[in-house]
Amino acid sequence: MRELRYNPLTGQWVMVSAVRKKRPWRPKDYCPFCPGSEETGYGWEVLILPNRFPMLSFDAPRPENAGFYKKARAIGQCSVIVETPEHDLKDLDWLTHEQMAKVVKLWKNVTEELKKNPKVAYLAIFRNKGEEIGVSLIHPHGQLYALPFIPLKARLKLENSRNYYNRHGECLFCRILEEELKGERLIYENGSFAVFMPFFASWPFEIHIYPKRHVQWLTQLEENEVEDLAEAIRVATGTLNEVLGRDMPYSMMVLQAPFKGNYEFYHLHIEFYPILRDNGKIKYAAGIEMGTWEFTYDGVPEENAEKLREACKKVLGRLGAKGGCPEAVE
Repeated sequence: MRELRYNPLTGQWVMVSAVRKKRPWRPKDYCPFCPGSEETGYGWEVLILPNRFPMLSFDAPRPENAGFYKKARAIGQCSVIVETPEHDLKDLDWLTHEQMAKVVKLWKNVTEELKKNPKVAYLAIFRNKGEEIGVSLIHPHGQLYALPFIPLKARLKLENSRNYYNRHGECLFCRILEEELKGERLIYENGSFAVFMPFFASWPFEIHIYPKRHVQWLTQLEENEVEDLAEAIRVATGTLNEVLGRDMPYSMMVLQAPFKGNYEFYHLHIEFYPILRDNGKIKYAAGIEMGTWEFTYDGVPEENAEKLREACKKVLGRLGAKGGCPEAVE
């Protein structure tokens, strides 16, 4: 059984899939993403595969009528993006720059492909890392969900950025970028992208990546911007893995505009949600966060931004990054 169920209280669609119960959990003697497996074969550097346990599919059956409640077909696509043939690489900062650029190009190409599909309203490209996050397979990989609806969080961002644009005649994201480039929470920047902790961070070491040019989709990035984004992502993940002296579990999301409609007021961006607040201490989304969706922040964002900046300086040499970290703002 695979279907969408509508929550009339929040306006959200819940994706329901019975097949998800069958997912393997960290198998010790077999990796389906390594070269030579039944799914992967040989001779590849970055690979996109169909998710064997999908929430969505383009041949999803039509659900039975639910009476008062509303159901819909779970139309869409769930794919796995295998980022490297190497099983034991710790994170994206351990990819070469060339390999990370190939991953970004795959993101760009699959965005272009799925934008042509009239059944897809929104593309979510994301990455989970770490056992604490619940990653079932440790081979480096990301995922994508091609959704038939626009998710609630995306709708809220669209509404707020549209309202700001109508009032002020400028992009809200561009204004946020202008503020963050002043340096207090800026971690790293190169020619095309800025890496920073936002003023409104919810997670202790939350990191955002914004393009300096106003674009809505990955498909609009020029070749040099693809290269700069690859570098910015390697720097961001290297910084997160350095700041507490251990691998950082996190979720990452690439946030683009929806595919249907005009969104000149929107701005491509990437967000990292690291779940540690200190070494061995998890920032749990508990009662107030789960019950109200309002986050508490334990500490001072600017102090954690300084820790991230110092961690960033330590990894730049290893990564061969061309950009730099600002000095602390007094």
